[in-house]
Amino acid sequence: MTEQTPVTQATASKVPALPDAQTVTQVQHWTDRLFSFRVTRPASLRFRSGEFVMIGLMGDPDPKTGRQKPLLRAYSIASPAWDDELEFYSIKVQDGPLTSKLQHIRPGDQIILRPKPVGTLVHDALLPGRRIWFFATGTGFAPFASLLREPETYEKFEDVVITHTVRDVAELEYGRRLIENLKADEMMQELIGTENLAKIRYYPTTTREESPKMGRITTLLEDGTVFRDLGIDGISPETDRAMICGSLPFNLDIKAILEGYGLEEGANSDPKHFVVEKAFVG
Repeated sequence: MTEQTPVTQATASKVPALPDAQTVTQVQHWTDRLFSFRVTRPASLRFRSGEFVMIGLMGDPDPKTGRQKPLLRAYSIASPAWDDELEFYSIKVQDGPLTSKLQHIRPGDQIILRPKPVGTLVHDALLPGRRIWFFATGTGFAPFASLLREPETYEKFEDVVITHTVRDVAELEYGRRLIENLKADEMMQELIGTENLAKIRYYPTTTREESPKMGRITTLLEDGTVFRDLGIDGISPETDRAMICGSLPFNLDIKAILEGYGLEEGANSDPKHFVVEKAFVG
């Protein structure tokens, strides 16, 4: 299910201004569990591709006082640092305090956006290398949607591998279409270079619904399937760098696998071989 709603004069709704408000410009529902949206970008916001910000909506009024408090969560920015707008990719949790409301936003609505970007999934946190691995599950694809559209990614690495593990095939649609459009878009070809876009190797897997590649990426790494499929000898601290974004168990599993290959975890203040986005949940 893919449903896209652009901003028009008719759909733009007039709502009271929120603190740190930004206006929704586009909403796209990919499945009954996943959606993406774009909002205006604060003129003062500067961020590095791969970082996240706090976004949200006002909560329900307190029954006693009638006051509303903002509901805020950390969301990776899915658009690159050079984009005029900000894009986000979200799960829908029907009883979730924020996403139960956020999934119903429409173009013209407003969200709260705190313009203080942070995060570990940035190039500055990695030592120079030859190959970069982006390991994602679910909406953990979001920061890599930013980094895949960032020219610096291709300036720093000769090979770019993006793995994305989800339950069902439909949950791959956001990432699959983004990569297809990225390689076909004339502006991106001019900005990044056709030869650089050819560096992208997309490795999607599903764990529930039948697809060309079944299985958890952790299993496929441990049994060597990934390396055989991609024609790669393996992962080495001499050549390989990695970024991880997914559920906490996934992050810990990939971290352990990479450490088994001899890679060390880095940070903004101490660049090493791989980094993990600890703020991501879901």
